[in-house]
Amino acid sequence: MTIVLTATTAHAFGEGDTKNDTKGESDGNGSLSASTSSIRISYPSGGGGGGGGDKRGNLATIDPNWKPPACWYEPAFTPEQLEEFVDTDGGGDVGIHESWYGKRLWTDHYRDGKPADNFDLHAPTNSTAEGYEDYNLGKDGYFWRGVAPDPSDPESWDCGRIMFWVDAGDIPDDPHAPTPEMLAEYAYNEVKVPETEIELKPEAKSTVNLPTWVWLDEGTFKEVTVRAELPNTGLWAETTAKPVALHLDPGTADAETYPASGDCEINDDDSIGTPYTKGNADRTPPCGIRYLRATSGAPYRLTAGITWQISWEGTGGANGDLPDGTFETTQDMNVQEIQSINR
Repeated sequence: MTIVLTATTAHAFGEGDTKNDTKGESDGNGSLSASTSSIRISYPSGGGGGGGGDKRGNLATIDPNWKPPACWYEPAFTPEQLEEFVDTDGGGDVGIHESWYGKRLWTDHYRDGKPADNFDLHAPTNSTAEGYEDYNLGKDGYFWRGVAPDPSDPESWDCGRIMFWVDAGDIPDDPHAPTPEMLAEYAYNEVKVPETEIELKPEAKSTVNLPTWVWLDEGTFKEVTVRAELPNTGLWAETTAKPVALHLDPGTADAETYPASGDCEINDDDSIGTPYTKGNADRTPPCGIRYLRATSGAPYRLTAGITWQISWEGTGGANGDLPDGTFETTQDMNVQEIQSINR
């Protein structure tokens, strides 16, 4: 679908003024891009930023219907900052799908009080945004803008207002205003967890009807906390991912898992399973797999995934849970018929 925005009588275009429906970048450093948020992310515990050389990746939610927020509104400029932006730049995203290039578009609405259209794709007609006098200089507050990490997401059209005024200390009365829960959901998408590198015995090659032991050393998996703060709102949230189980999928129906559910619980010392020791070949492992049929040609693809339980807390004592996440890795497993292994 192509959307063409046209000028109204209150929005006459001057020389070099353009208006479009795609994500724009402001001149220079892109200081008014609708795909860039001012939310600050930090990692209070668990090394969730992926530093220190460890291998980390993003969680995948186990709920296929859950997704992080597609769009929201947040503070962008004080009156003084907006005046400076218009005088020195004058090009950027006034809304998620509406970009203004040319100083006159900005001065008409934010300096000279002329109304402008919001861009409400899902409404029968665009609503009207009343204009402002002299950028609201002398008032205490912020001009808020819409933000969408992925402007191609159809749900990003739900935040159709152009940049609007909110008094200091207030949160706009809008279904897409930020909340602690929204920040928790945003933080969820920033959680980085260690790769699932399991220990096996035998390694990469098993034997029909004899168990393969699976374990992870203690201390490998610890809670990861991500904090999201939205400046100039007082809003924050911390999302914590707690490892609760290792799930094994042997890659074939011709196999049994230990335990039968395939879920190996995490021990009190943050280890999983029990390391294989000499003489344990015929014992049942607390965490492991027994293949019932040998591979023929292609190996089985063993999948090991850590399940992470997600909770959050935020401003004013708000708290709750989010869908569990998982991080999976796979490796080839060859299974032979000979019913013996090295002890």
